[in-house]
Amino acid sequence: MMKTTLAIFTIVLITISGCKTDKKKQESMMQKKVNEFALVELKADIINLSANEKQMLLYLFEAAEIMDELFWLQTYGDKEELLSKVTDDATREFVYINYGPWERLNNNEPFIEGIGPKPLGARFYPQDMTREEFEAFAAPNKTSLYTLIVRNSEGKLESVPYHLVYKEKIDKAAELIRKAAELADDAGLKKYLTLRADALQSDDYLASDMAWMDMKNNRIDFVVGPIENYEDALFNYKAAYEAYILIKDMEWTQKINRFAALLPKLQESLPVEPSYKKEKPGIDSDLGVYEVIYYAGDCNAGSKTIAINLPNDPRVHLEKGSRKLQLKNGMKAKFDKILLPIGNILIDEDQRDHIKFDAFFENVMFHEAGHGLGIKNLVKGKGTVREALKEMHSALEEGKADILGLFMVSQLAQMGELPEKDMMDNYVTFVASIFRSVRFGAASSHGKANMVCFNYLLERGAFERNPNTGTYRVNFDKMTEAMNALAHDILTLQGNGDYEGAKKWFAEKGFISEELQADLKRIAEANIPRDIRCIQGKEVLGL
Repeated sequence: MMKTTLAIFTIVLITISGCKTDKKKQESMMQKKVNEFALVELKADIINLSANEKQMLLYLFEAAEIMDELFWLQTYGDKEELLSKVTDDATREFVYINYGPWERLNNNEPFIEGIGPKPLGARFYPQDMTREEFEAFAAPNKTSLYTLIVRNSEGKLESVPYHLVYKEKIDKAAELIRKAAELADDAGLKKYLTLRADALQSDDYLASDMAWMDMKNNRIDFVVGPIENYEDALFNYKAAYEAYILIKDMEWTQKINRFAALLPKLQESLPVEPSYKKEKPGIDSDLGVYEVIYYAGDCNAGSKTIAINLPNDPRVHLEKGSRKLQLKNGMKAKFDKILLPIGNILIDEDQRDHIKFDAFFENVMFHEAGHGLGIKNLVKGKGTVREALKEMHSALEEGKADILGLFMVSQLAQMGELPEKDMMDNYVTFVASIFRSVRFGAASSHGKANMVCFNYLLERGAFERNPNTGTYRVNFDKMTEAMNALAHDILTLQGNGDYEGAKKWFAEKGFISEELQADLKRIAEANIPRDIRCIQGKEVLGL
C-alpha cells in the first residue's frame, strides 16, 4: 500500500513539474514575441512651446486615451474581460501590442488558449451576420464609415451612427478637445479642433477635414477620429478610431513642402492611359515633417504608422488635395532597428551602401503623396474606386502608394528637383523595406501589398537572389521597367473598379514562397525586431 501511495505521489509531482515546465515554456515563447517589438521612447523638443500649448497637450493626451478605449470596443470588445484571463506579464503585454488575443503580424492567429479566429468584421457587425443577410439589408447608411451594424430587439439588422453608440465617451472626448481649442495660439488649429469636436458628435467630418487642410503655421497637430477602414476585413466599410499627437519639425517641413506644388505635373506623368489620370490632385496639398509623441487606437495596433496621408475623403482630395505627414522619429527608429539590419543580411554586400535613411524617408514620404494620385472615381460608370473594390481596396491602394512613391522620386530626379539623386539608393532601400513590411503578414493591407510587389518585381527581374549567398541584388534597368509596369497595372485595376481582377491578382501573387519564408526565418533568427512599441505620454515629455 505504501509503495502504491508513493508511486501515485511521484506521478502527481511529475505532472505538476511538467505543468510548471510547460507554463514557463509558454511564458518564454510569449516574452520572445514581445521582444520582437523594439522599445522606443517617443520624445520631442517642446522647449519652444508656449505655456498654453503645453496645457493643450495634456487635454489632447486625455482625448487620445478615449480613442484608444473606443478602438478596443471596435476590434475586440471588453478589454478587461480579456485581460482577466491572462496570468503572466508577457502575454498581457502582447495583448496590449495587438489590441486583443490575435497576433496582427502573424495573420491574426490567436495566441490565447480557447480563443477562436478573429471575426473578419471585428465588432462592426453582429458576430452571426452573414454576407447575404447584409446584402439584403436595406438601410441607406449601412455602408457608411461611421455606423455600427447591430441587431435590434426583434433580431433584425440596424445601422446606428457611431456618435450614438459611443455617446458617453464621444461627448467626453469632444469636451476635452474644445478645452484644448480654447488654448490654441494658432487660429487655424483653434478652428480645426473646434470643428473636429463637433464632427465627433455628428459623424460629419467634411468641415473639420477642410479646416485641417487649411492649417499652415501650427506647431501642434492632432489627428483624431474614426479614420482608416483596415480593421473591417469583411467589407472594408467601417472606420476605426485612432489618434496621433504630433509636434511639427519646422526646419524639415520647409525643406520638403515645395514638392506639393508639383503633384499635378506628377499626375500627368503617370505611366497609364489619359483616362486613368484625368482627375487633378489639389495643389493645396501639404508635406510636413513631425515628431510623433503619442499613438492611440488603430494606428498603435501591431505595426506603428510612420507616415500619414489624410483626409481620406475624395471630395477633399479633389478640392484641396491632402496633407502628407512624415513621422520622422518613428521612421528613424524603424530604419535603425529594423530596415538596416535586414539589409545587412539580405542585400548583396556590394549594394548595402545604397541603404540610406534619406532614401527611406523619400520613399515613405512619396508613398503618402502617391495616395493622392491616380483617380478616386471609376473611369466608366458611376461610383468610387473604394466602393467598387470593396475589401480589396485597402491592399491595392497601399500597393499603388508604394510603387507610385518610388515612381515619383524617379520623376523628380529627372525633373532636376532632387539634385545629385542616385536612384539606386531608393531602389535598394525599397527592396530592403519590402522584407521589413512583408513580415506584417496577410492580415495587414501593407503586408498583402508587399507580397504582390515582391513577386511582381521578382518575376520581371527587377532583383534576383544569389542562391550561394542567399542575398538579393537589384538590376537598375529592369527595376525601372517593372516599376512603371506595376504602376500601370494597379492604376488600371483601380480605374476599372475591377473587383474580380484585383481578387485574382492577390490570389496569384499575394503569397510568400518557401524561399522567401526561409529568408524571413533568417531575419527572425537574427533577432531583428518586427516593429516597435512605444514608451509614450506626458511623463516622457516631462509634463
